[in-house]
Amino acid sequence: MNSNNPVLGRGFGQGQQYASWNAPAPSAGDLQDMYNRPAYAPARYMTLDDVVMKTAATLGVVVATGAVAWIFELGGLAIVGALVGFVLALVISFKQSTNPALILSYAAAEGLFLGAISHVFNQLYDGVAIQAVVGTAGVFAGMLVVYKTGAIRVTPKFTRWLLGALIGVVALMLVNLIAAFFTEGGLGLRDGGPLAIVFSLVCIGVAAFTFLLDFDMIDRAIKQGAPERFAWYAAFGLTVTLVWLYLEILRLLSYFRE
Repeated sequence: MNSNNPVLGRGFGQGQQYASWNAPAPSAGDLQDMYNRPAYAPARYMTLDDVVMKTAATLGVVVATGAVAWIFELGGLAIVGALVGFVLALVISFKQSTNPALILSYAAAEGLFLGAISHVFNQLYDGVAIQAVVGTAGVFAGMLVVYKTGAIRVTPKFTRWLLGALIGVVALMLVNLIAAFFTEGGLGLRDGGPLAIVFSLVCIGVAAFTFLLDFDMIDRAIKQGAPERFAWYAAFGLTVTLVWLYLEILRLLSYFRE
């Protein structure tokens, strides 16, 4: 008897050469072991430890490249880092990419920008960079406590309100940037005056509340069994918010040092 399967046909069509071989019958223990064995290897789900480790790695790249930019005074590359980081952030956000190489490249670009700009600010206002770092860490810790204690709940209404505020703040930044090309100081949102101080405080507030959305996203992803790779996207979200918060605090502190 021949088989239509080309692999099986080699055994069934060559003179019954395997006819005398008899496989031993499996024991009851073998059958039970086969029954208990999973049909497939279970997927690795994301855990809080995964998010912590991936966030630490991402921030580690930010700090490392920032230190290089600071030590070697790479101020001329600040704009390059900012533009590359902005483009990569858009790509990662719209694709919801979990590619580690892409996310770490974003971290490297942002580190280059932060290190260069922080060095410039610190030369103008001695000690302002470390103050901004401490302030950023304090706000992050405070919002983590707020989230864990349930002092502010992330509801659909809260999310809509915060996203609206975020869009409004970004729109004002873009309008102010465009206006700066035509009038000195633009709309006055970044000139160090009273309006600039208020705007920076609003930006800091929006950035701080954005942490609540980040924490909620991480919690829901863990509960819903998101794959391990999603931890990279969670780390990206936290890094984006931390970078923005640090820049706003750095800018606000510089206003009071002028």
